[in-house]
Amino acid sequence: MMKLKSALTSVALAGSLAAVSVPAMARDTVNIVGSTTVYPFATVVAERFGRNTDFPTPKLESTGSGGGLKLFCAGIGTQHPDITNASRRMKKSEFEMCQNNGVKDITEVKIGADGIVIANSKDADPMDLSLRQVFLALAKEVPDPKGGDKLVANPYQKWSDIDSSLPNKEISVMGPPPTSGTRDAFVEIAMEGGCKTFDFIKAMDKKEMRSVCHSMREDGLFVEAGENDNLIVQRLAQDKDTLGIFGYSFLMENASQIQPATINGVEPTPDSIADEDYPVARSLFFYIKSAHVSVIPGIKEYAEAFTSESAWGDNGYLVDVGLIPNPRNVRMEVAKKVRNLTPMTGNEL
Repeated sequence: MMKLKSALTSVALAGSLAAVSVPAMARDTVNIVGSTTVYPFATVVAERFGRNTDFPTPKLESTGSGGGLKLFCAGIGTQHPDITNASRRMKKSEFEMCQNNGVKDITEVKIGADGIVIANSKDADPMDLSLRQVFLALAKEVPDPKGGDKLVANPYQKWSDIDSSLPNKEISVMGPPPTSGTRDAFVEIAMEGGCKTFDFIKAMDKKEMRSVCHSMREDGLFVEAGENDNLIVQRLAQDKDTLGIFGYSFLMENASQIQPATINGVEPTPDSIADEDYPVARSLFFYIKSAHVSVIPGIKEYAEAFTSESAWGDNGYLVDVGLIPNPRNVRMEVAKKVRNLTPMTGNEL
């Protein structure tokens, strides 16, 4: 029976791939790329899926949200991934890139919520930061401390330079690179949120304002750690003066070693993130390439396993590894999209 299934799959692959003029290289394993933040959740689902079904365990690669979407949108065929994870929503430009490369039918799956935390070692004093202070600590250019409506290269070297109530310690922060969805969400929510507290920046045209708000300092006080949140956690455990930026799930996994800062007086918790009381909360996604569903076995079945109540529900196993569930009505709506492989129109973005 398995040989017959394999033979039929190979025939389907050859026919489908010939139609889009790509090499007919049979593949029977679902290939998933994308977000470092979503990776732990996807890994748990993939491992259970491999154990509990007749399909092979999907292959996962952590490339960052931007890197994953670039790979996903590159084209149709088994040399391209079937699913990409993202810790922020697909951009309009990425949707257009997909369309231009023949990736026409894409199903968007909103899997739950996550918070971006700023954390330090449990051996250090906890930090209490405002979005304005975060921006002043990490931006490439900031309002001139001497006053006036002009920007200068970031002069702040210590937290206490920003506000005397903050520690008299050098600013030292590790965070994700530009390919990361966590970085995208952080600059969009945290940096821009703090940036807009300055009226003259808020009054700029949108393009100029975003350039100012989203540019991180490059003088060594903010260090890009690559697509490896575990590396940041390890550094924090060893250096109590350094802070790190990553998803809430990594905080949960390492709660014995690190602690979160409060942002605008709010601590990141499942409730504060789900209710969006925590200022740096964001949604998590994955995207399905529908053209591959009839070619690569297990894509839709994996997606349905991920969106089952036993996985992403209020008492699902993904809650145990840090996923903050969508409200039930949202879960039901998204699960229906998965069952029907409802394609995006681009108007959602």
